[in-house]
Amino acid sequence: MRKKTAFLTLALALGLTTSLAACSSGDDAGTDGSGSGSGDSASSVANKDKPLVWFNRQPSNSSTGELDKAALSFNDDTYYVGFDANQGAEVQGTMIKEYIEENIATVDKNGDGIIGYVLAIGDVGHNDSIARTRGVRKALGTSVEKDGNIISEPIGTNADGKATNVQDGTLEVDGKEYTIRELASQEMKNNSGATWDAATAGNGIGTWASSFGEQIDVIASNNDGMGMSMFNSWSKDNDVPTFGYDANSDAVAAIAEGYGGTISQHADVQAYLTLRVLRNALDGVDVDTGIGTADEAGNVLAEDTYTYSEEDRSYYALNVAVTAENYEDFTDSTMVYEPVSKQLDAAKSPEKKVWLNIYNSGDNFLGSTYQPLLEKYDDLLNLKVEYIGGDGQTESNITNRLGNPTEYDAFAINMVKTDNAASYTSILNQ
Repeated sequence: MRKKTAFLTLALALGLTTSLAACSSGDDAGTDGSGSGSGDSASSVANKDKPLVWFNRQPSNSSTGELDKAALSFNDDTYYVGFDANQGAEVQGTMIKEYIEENIATVDKNGDGIIGYVLAIGDVGHNDSIARTRGVRKALGTSVEKDGNIISEPIGTNADGKATNVQDGTLEVDGKEYTIRELASQEMKNNSGATWDAATAGNGIGTWASSFGEQIDVIASNNDGMGMSMFNSWSKDNDVPTFGYDANSDAVAAIAEGYGGTISQHADVQAYLTLRVLRNALDGVDVDTGIGTADEAGNVLAEDTYTYSEEDRSYYALNVAVTAENYEDFTDSTMVYEPVSKQLDAAKSPEKKVWLNIYNSGDNFLGSTYQPLLEKYDDLLNLKVEYIGGDGQTESNITNRLGNPTEYDAFAINMVKTDNAASYTSILNQ
């Protein structure tokens, strides 16, 4: 079991529900949980009644962040699995702020008293991206509020500190006051429309470096894919600390070479939860089995690794900072979480077929960390998962491959856009 840092603030958690009501898809739950007994095939259960998990991208309005409660309660066995975005955002922002405070002499290389940072934004309409942008700005004192919320839109460039969507912050270290300035920020979207694009970020840091040069003291990124692209393209050679998110293996390893830090969103716990809630529904057992309550094999999650929001029907993994002090504990991002690594009895949890999609087959985190974890857990949970990779641009590239949902016992969906849950539920409702 990996060591966990005290950096985690459980006070931010939504609260753990340790005993949840059992849910089944029909009136006659059997050992397969499909609603009509253990002998049923996938086609004998209406698609609209089959277990469904949204993961990684929470059904919500991409402009306001309001949750899509209709999608989250599509049927009695529908849940969301992700991570506590706001808690993680605060952890990332605090990690950057503390690094600056502890290394002020080397951070302010030109000695001008201004700590300039640039920010790579993943997707302006994605809840997680919005939260991370807000978290950085809040921690560094550069945030500006509008209608009660911190503005999360990119600013373009801000060399003179006069941008209206951000403001100059101040930070006192060893009796000296420093100015914190967001020099530039942009959404990293490529020409085809794919967001969170690493190549765009790599090109972007080159443009920013040409404009700001030694004024760039820190680089912040909404994820490690973009962060590592900027690190390898420019900041490593120029000794500028870069901070990302996801704790991808290459980013964790790069901390030894000067990468400032990253955030583990407990992908091991998320991947387990994604498939475990489906397994429980298919078995017709309490949804908390193997999560907050040990199953017969002894699988159970530690209380400090996740929270559950009953109102939102959402499981959230908790986040932890990965820095030079603890990165060696996170070098293998595809290692299953030991407390939930025990094989289920196939006689009691027989093989079931799951349709699962990844919104973008080229996404670094989902491809190099999340899916490899899913592929390990699906064996442990006796699930036969068909993995579908999208193009990161259109829902139809994915939904067109859900042509015969009657073949499957359950579904795990990772949308391109958080607004588009109906694109999937409309198929299951047919």
